Amino acid sequence: MEEKSIKYLFLYSLPKMTERKLRNLLNYFKDIDRIFEADKEEILKVEGIDEEIYHFLKEGMDKETEEKVKIAEKLKIKIISFLDEGYPKNLLRFSDFPPLLFIRGEIKKEDSLALAVIGTRKASEYSKMIAYRLAKELSDYGITIISGLARGIDASAHKGAIENNGRTIAVLGCGVDICYPAENRKLMEEIIEKGAVISEFNISVKPESYNFPQRNRIIAGLSLGVIAVACPINSGVLNTCEWASNYGIEVFACPGPLYRKECEGTNKLIKDGAKIVTKIEDILEELSLPLKKELKESGIEIELSELGLNEKEKEIIALIEENPIYIDEIAEKVNRPINEILETLLNLEMKGIVKELPGKRFIKIL
Repeated sequence: MEEKSIKYLFLYSLPKMTERKLRNLLNYFKDIDRIFEADKEEILKVEGIDEEIYHFLKEGMDKETEEKVKIAEKLKIKIISFLDEGYPKNLLRFSDFPPLLFIRGEIKKEDSLALAVIGTRKASEYSKMIAYRLAKELSDYGITIISGLARGIDASAHKGAIENNGRTIAVLGCGVDICYPAENRKLMEEIIEKGAVISEFNISVKPESYNFPQRNRIIAGLSLGVIAVACPINSGVLNTCEWASNYGIEVFACPGPLYRKECEGTNKLIKDGAKIVTKIEDILEELSLPLKKELKESGIEIELSELGLNEKEKEIIALIEENPIYIDEIAEKVNRPINEILETLLNLEMKGIVKELPGKRFIKIL
């Protein structure tokens, strides 16, 4: 672990230290080493820094902070400040940027071309499919997908980017050494491999409910636009969209059926002025994004007739719409053995036309 990262961690872990005070310290001295070299008189000139904090600074590292250093070294956690070159430039557009970021994985310069795809944890299969597909198709353009690692829409958006060899960043409401929810541990490891998991919160900070509204401003701040896929009227998604609006970042929303709770929030966003999304071109054209690579042939562009489907494949595709269907129901309707249908479905999945869901259910994604 770099000495600079250890010093950042030590400073941030001091009793009574806050993000505002740390930001003031770094702004005043412009260099982490100068803080440790400064005398008491110079330190106390910084707004918010009192003699008690100065005393803790000179006392040295306590056992709790030493444990955090060990965790950071074990998990290869990097810690950067807004003064460092690798700090995301998108966040510096706003005055309340976090002074430090804890990172597992890697943030790259090209991640400045980023869009947030967010939504409810209690999402239907249809909404999760929309999030997956949007993220997958946006990553065709070299766009990094930002989300929050939550179950439901967030997880589907991360997966859409990863499975298309795109980049994705998960912003946590806890320390980066904690996987929340625990069920997404494998996904978290994949994100670390294909992008980054980041947080403004210190190592070992638990995912308390009051952390997430604060976390949401980073999801918005990293992005050039925020896409709400589906959410109820009281969802934290609306908080992220509010941050985006306050920052002057474009808010997009996918329309949903009337009277469906998971769509009440997104429908309200559209009513209140969010740009409606029915295809990714709605987003790209609105933002006039500087595209970094050509669109691959993707589901929205390809006619099924161009994929060389045989009669058995066409027959099954005709039964699978955008709502999941059980394999038993398919077998009953086409009157063929399940093992034969499974073979056909496997071929369709390899062609990127259908996706298998838990419980031997299938959904069309092309």
